[in-house]
Amino acid sequence: MVELIEWMVKDGIVKKSDLGALVRRRPPLKINLANMIETGIITEEQVQDYLAKKIREGIFPVKRLSEVEQEGVDVEPIVKKVAQELNIKYIDLDEVEIDIQLFNRVPYSQLTKYHAIPVEENDLNILVVFEDPLDMGAQDAIQRLFPRKPIAVATALPKKISEYLQRMEISESLKGYIDDIRKDLREGGGIDKADEESPAVLKLIELIIKNSIFSRASDIHIEATEKNCIVRDRIDGMLQQSFIFDKDIFNPLSSRMKLLSNLDIAEKRKPQDGRFTMEINQREYDFRVSTLPTLFGESIVLRILDKTKAMIRLEDAGMSKFCYDRFTEGISAPYGIVLVTGPTGSGKTTTLYGALNAIRDVKDKIITVEDPVEYQMAGLQQVQVNVQAGLTFAAALRSILRQDPDKIMIGEIRDAETLRIAIQAALTGHLVLSTLHTNDAISAVTRIVDMGIESYLVSGALVAIQAQRLVRKICPHCRVKTNINAKLLDEIKPYIPENPTFYKGEGCKECNHSGYMGREMISEVLTVSDKISRMIAADASKEEITKQAMEEGFITMFEDGINKALEGKTTVDEIFRVARL
Repeated sequence: MVELIEWMVKDGIVKKSDLGALVRRRPPLKINLANMIETGIITEEQVQDYLAKKIREGIFPVKRLSEVEQEGVDVEPIVKKVAQELNIKYIDLDEVEIDIQLFNRVPYSQLTKYHAIPVEENDLNILVVFEDPLDMGAQDAIQRLFPRKPIAVATALPKKISEYLQRMEISESLKGYIDDIRKDLREGGGIDKADEESPAVLKLIELIIKNSIFSRASDIHIEATEKNCIVRDRIDGMLQQSFIFDKDIFNPLSSRMKLLSNLDIAEKRKPQDGRFTMEINQREYDFRVSTLPTLFGESIVLRILDKTKAMIRLEDAGMSKFCYDRFTEGISAPYGIVLVTGPTGSGKTTTLYGALNAIRDVKDKIITVEDPVEYQMAGLQQVQVNVQAGLTFAAALRSILRQDPDKIMIGEIRDAETLRIAIQAALTGHLVLSTLHTNDAISAVTRIVDMGIESYLVSGALVAIQAQRLVRKICPHCRVKTNINAKLLDEIKPYIPENPTFYKGEGCKECNHSGYMGREMISEVLTVSDKISRMIAADASKEEITKQAMEEGFITMFEDGINKALEGKTTVDEIFRVARL
């Protein structure tokens, strides 16, 4: 980047005296693009326009854009501007579907050598994305591989081209399995027969699952599209594509998945749910399987249930000490209702299992009602909801109360009937733990009242409410100090000390260049004090309850998140993503 900054000085884009001012500051700042933009010496737009011009002139190589991106400059406008000036297409590779059959017509080594990806073929030409649209040698080499049609040159983000080539490399190594599956299909006398007997399909499924577990995925998505079969993993809350196959692989893959899960392989017009268990690397995993008919086939989603996670301790769940103390105080109450709230996938069930672990005692009878039972725990009576058989949450709860329980866990409160029975159980001497879908802890109070429960019952039953989200943790292998822009700093000013230090992950091999590894909870816990209980009974507004909670020391989820960013556990951007004010 030193060379680039020297060009900027030479071309009069920045002044030498401004760069000297960076060094003279106390503490001195390093001369780089990030600090130049941060201090207002140059704007991000000026950097983007200047780089686009230098790339167009053939002076600045496209492959060096990754260095610019590491300094916090958005390189997408640069690539778009270059494409516009060259009068070629800019392609967002996440928005198009790559034709795998077309891709397989070119030796993979050639594509990696020239950083090119053939995307689609039409009657006139073959659209090929190049990292460097000015590299005529690369274009001539790829054109020779398609002698019958001219290529149409396009460009895309260099980072995306590298990502897709890496994914294709994995697909390349799977060709042996794919060839075996196709051979079995030809010789098996039909898809279903081949699925039942083909060891190659099972090997492919095992490989997909092993890859997902190795990547720390929580879910596996297998989807049929118009041209391909795509496998994506949800890692740290974000979907990432891991495999891409030809469309003909989808049917044997989905049929074998259904056989494993005891589902009807002939039924492709209705959603189905099942589960199976598999031992991976000498550890047993449960897989919850869901199928959904779509326009081009089916969507199959596997939720990976690691049995060891059921034994997680509350103190290891990532709660701050303040929230942990308040929550454990709530679940230690002899009776009442404790709620955990948050959106789907925010770790509510894991928190409930952690709470059950903390309060589990041989002297108590603990019964759970779940849909489905995700983790099996010793010492608990676990009930699986079965709506078709008439065993709903409400029906199960009525029977549970005749089973003389001490503590009850309800997987989710979905309707007013279940909520009313849960509150009555809490008022009659039982400790009830459950989840509810609300954005924050205090909103849960108004939601319960809106569902038709009388305020005086709510005030008497509620003990504590925890709201939570999961944020991605900074990768410990590539964590570095960083500066955040002035606008963002201004927004979080009330929550931070003087001269705060923030961190980010630069991206490395360990975290798949994402800068993040693993997830941690941010939370807020509302303890229902006598004063707040009286306010709920008197139908106080959310604002009034919030004001009183603040006076009692309530810390919001956003503030808890900013504290974790200050500790270097996560980034400010991540807090804004999941818990925006």
